[in-house]
Amino acid sequence: MAQIHPKPGSPKQAGRFWRMLPLVLVLMAIGAVFATGVHRSLTFETFVHYQAWLQGLVAAHGPAMLGLYTLIYVAAVTLSLPASAFLTAIGGYLFGWPLGGITANLAATLGAANIFLIARSSLGRPLLERAGSRIQGLAAGFRKQSFLYLLSLRLIPVVPFWLTNLAAAFFGMRLKPFVLATQLGMLPASFAFALAGSGLDGVIAKHERQRAECLASGQGDCAIDFNVKSLLTPELMAALALLGILALIPIALKQWRRREAGES
Repeated sequence: MAQIHPKPGSPKQAGRFWRMLPLVLVLMAIGAVFATGVHRSLTFETFVHYQAWLQGLVAAHGPAMLGLYTLIYVAAVTLSLPASAFLTAIGGYLFGWPLGGITANLAATLGAANIFLIARSSLGRPLLERAGSRIQGLAAGFRKQSFLYLLSLRLIPVVPFWLTNLAAAFFGMRLKPFVLATQLGMLPASFAFALAGSGLDGVIAKHERQRAECLASGQGDCAIDFNVKSLLTPELMAALALLGILALIPIALKQWRRREAGES
């Protein structure tokens, strides 16, 4: 019996096209960002160069600059650019740590929801439908405790943000618990980086002195080398990791009770 293939222009093909279109646009945007070198502007050296100008714009056009900052942050997370910590610290510096922290948290959540929905609709469901029974079983187990799993991954700042977004999409997590776990889990890190960023004045002054001394000595390479993550103390990182472990305790207790019930 001859196989029946969908005719060109059929509703099935049209639906597949519209599902894949957002993913294609995101991939094209990522390619454009790296091809044009825009990603290289998200550095501490570039910020130091323009920080006085940015402060003037914020003083003159606060709400508009806050909206622009939010759009840039959402776009960066949607394109999975590794700039969340940097942007959060800049938000704390420009807008103060309370406003900068909550804005960064909301923007990160929106950006994560964007890429989550794009990945789930374009790749997540088709891949999961074609996966074997073992993978589908793992996905089902993840969905049962998806909120606590994702909350712990957000609290422990060791798993790449973009990778967590894709994993949740591929395992078929629902949007509402994804958004809630992301927003709650990112709150401590958002305020931690924003608070660290609010104290960048001293760091900027120190690096500008070092750069001036470097140029005065006749050296050619006097770029400012600074990592925003170095502002976080080991104690704060340990506290974030502890929060992630605490979020996993309900899952461990449930598994232990299930095992005890099975043995009895």
